[in-house]
Amino acid sequence: MKPIIGVTPSAQQDTLAHGTFLRYCTSAPYVRAIETAGGVPIVLPPQRDAIDELMAVIDGLLLSGGPDVDPVRYGDNYVHPATYGIDPDRDQFELDLLDAALRHSVPVFGICRGIQVMNVALGGTLIQDVSTEHPGAADVGHRQHERGLEDSAVGHEMFAIESTQLPIFGNNDLGVNSFHHQAIRDLASDLMPVAQSPDGLVEAVVLRGNPEVFGVQWHPELMFERDDAHLRPFSRLVEAAAKSKLFASKA
Repeated sequence: MKPIIGVTPSAQQDTLAHGTFLRYCTSAPYVRAIETAGGVPIVLPPQRDAIDELMAVIDGLLLSGGPDVDPVRYGDNYVHPATYGIDPDRDQFELDLLDAALRHSVPVFGICRGIQVMNVALGGTLIQDVSTEHPGAADVGHRQHERGLEDSAVGHEMFAIESTQLPIFGNNDLGVNSFHHQAIRDLASDLMPVAQSPDGLVEAVVLRGNPEVFGVQWHPELMFERDDAHLRPFSRLVEAAAKSKLFASKA
C-alpha cells in the first residue's frame, strides 16, 4: 500500500460553448511530485461537513498554492488592491482540514498559500503585498516571472535559520523559485522559522514539537525535476504519512 495524500485545489470558473462551470483544479506538478515521492495524490474539493470522513481516508495533507487568504482571517481591516481571489469556502475548508489534521496526527505540508494558511490558522498574520509593504523586497524579486525567469529557475537563495530544524534539505541553503506577492508578517507562536530569504521573509517553518507539519513559501513541485533537492519535502510528507497510526491501521 502507498500513503494517500490529500491535495487542496483552487476553484476556477470555466466558460465553454455550452455554459459556465465552477471547477476544482490542482496543478499537475503537485500530482507528479507526490507520485514520484511514492504517494497517491487525491484532490479534496471543499466539503466542510465531511472533514472527519476525509481524515479517515487520507494519510497526509498537502495545502497547495493559490489565491489570497481573506485578510479578515488575520485581523486586517483593509484589503490591499493587490489582494486577489478571496474564496471564503476554501479558506474555511483548509482551516478546518488543518485543525483536523493536527488533532488526528496527520502529517501536513504547506506550499506558498499553504504556509500562509498554516500561519493564519495558528494565530499569525500576513503581508498583503510584499512589493509595497516589505522593505527590501525589490532587491530580491519575489515575482520572478516578472523578470522573465521560467517557473523552475532559481529566483533567489534561501538560507537556513536553524539547520537542525531543516532536515528535509541536505545543506543549509538552497536556490528556490518565487512567485508570491504575500508572505508571513507575524509568525504564529506555534511555528518555528527555519529558513528565510535574503530580505528576511520567512521561507520555511515547522510546527514546534512536530516536524511532520511544515511549510515552504516557494514552489518545489515546479523544481524537483530539475533539482532533486526539491523532492525532499514531498518525500518527507510521504514517509511521515507511511508511518502514521492511521496508515498502519489500514495495512
